[in-house]
Amino acid sequence: MAELPFRAKESYIAVRVSAYSLATSSIAMEAYKPLHHHTQKPSSPSSTNPGYYNVPKSVCTWLACGFLALALLHLLCCSPLAGAGDREALFSPLLHYFNNTYSHFSSGAGAGQSCDYSEGRWVPAPGHARRYNATACPAKESHDCIRNGRPDTGYLDWRWQPAAAGCRLPAFDAAAFLSAARGKHVAFVGDSMARNQAQSLVCLLGAAFPRRVVHPDPDPWTRQCWRWEFPTHGVTVSVYWAPYLARFTGKAQNYSMPYTVVHLDALADRWAADADTMDVVVLAAGHWLLNGAVYRSGGEVVGVHNQPELNYTDIGYAIPMREAYRKSVERLMRRSSGRPRTVVLATYSPPHFEGKAMDDPTSCAKERPYMEGEKELWSIDKELRSIVIEEAEAAARKAGDGGAVRVEVLDVTKLAAMRPDGHPGPYMHRNPFANGVPERMPTDCLHFCLPGPVDTFNEILLQILTKRR
Repeated sequence: MAELPFRAKESYIAVRVSAYSLATSSIAMEAYKPLHHHTQKPSSPSSTNPGYYNVPKSVCTWLACGFLALALLHLLCCSPLAGAGDREALFSPLLHYFNNTYSHFSSGAGAGQSCDYSEGRWVPAPGHARRYNATACPAKESHDCIRNGRPDTGYLDWRWQPAAAGCRLPAFDAAAFLSAARGKHVAFVGDSMARNQAQSLVCLLGAAFPRRVVHPDPDPWTRQCWRWEFPTHGVTVSVYWAPYLARFTGKAQNYSMPYTVVHLDALADRWAADADTMDVVVLAAGHWLLNGAVYRSGGEVVGVHNQPELNYTDIGYAIPMREAYRKSVERLMRRSSGRPRTVVLATYSPPHFEGKAMDDPTSCAKERPYMEGEKELWSIDKELRSIVIEEAEAAARKAGDGGAVRVEVLDVTKLAAMRPDGHPGPYMHRNPFANGVPERMPTDCLHFCLPGPVDTFNEILLQILTKRR
């Protein structure tokens, strides 16, 4: 918690003392046992002890909660805090605690019911995403929106509510995730959205458990391969830069190159070499497939995409995307050790430039999620989502029930599409408007702030891992 002004500290301590007094009073009432009714008559208004009433313990408990709520409300409204930032620092942990408690008692589905998290809406939940300090964890600096001076933080006060009756997506539980992944290697393979989610997971886990870097990428800017370890549970988390999943050279490695060459008959070397060590694999690719590329297979060019100056057939992005996912899943279904493996295919997370240039400093400036019916998915978003789901379903049928490999879908397309407020935008830079608003400035309307909506991806991932096989 941030350092508070002196008078705010006094108010905060007073509430803590009041809460402690109420709690001890409740304990005392719980320990108190009235005499047996054969040895003591119940008190009545005509008793020799006028004014004595036997108040039920349940009423006392509710009264105690009421007094505590009033004390907190008084602190919120009347405490002489220095400003909104101090108030936020004081109440975020408290709101976070209440949200977690509510999630614990109302989470998940009923017995025998499986929740569909792909459909739903964003609902207000103060403090829900205020779970870690991105500056203190391995978040990319351009995603650390608070550090970079973003003035509005309301994007942290929403949670995803599934549409299915009786379903609630529980808040992320680091202990539950590490227990579910004990002794396992959790790998994220794909483009920068896979990296965004991997860093979110490491930050969420690291807020509650110690971590250490076991393989830092020698080039921190590219972050092509990073690995962290959580020694308390023997869990390893890795991220592999493989924007096409398949082997690639050219622009995806060096931005000065005109295009990328993708070899559809081979997987990207680094993650393919480590595939047998992976127990949980999240595949997330799609954004780079929309860019220009030359596709090769069997030593020959089989087509291009967005390269009109080259004299080859344009095969689009759908065919290469299906081929890359199919070969990736086939490789992961070959489990040499026989240990269970979970393969998770993440769907496309749409950007929110929405017709503006990538260097327009006013891009993705919204401060609230889209409401239901306010924003429809674009046709390309739907197509990219469908490709991933169809490939996952085909792989799941091939794997069968009860096999060593389980194939799941992490369907985040709709929930991500409804969060235009959650991107860094111009706050990918430190204090971008310190010297006024420039005419042009690179903006990020693709990745999410950390913390931010991408943390919800990992809330759903946790539910996938804890689901019965």
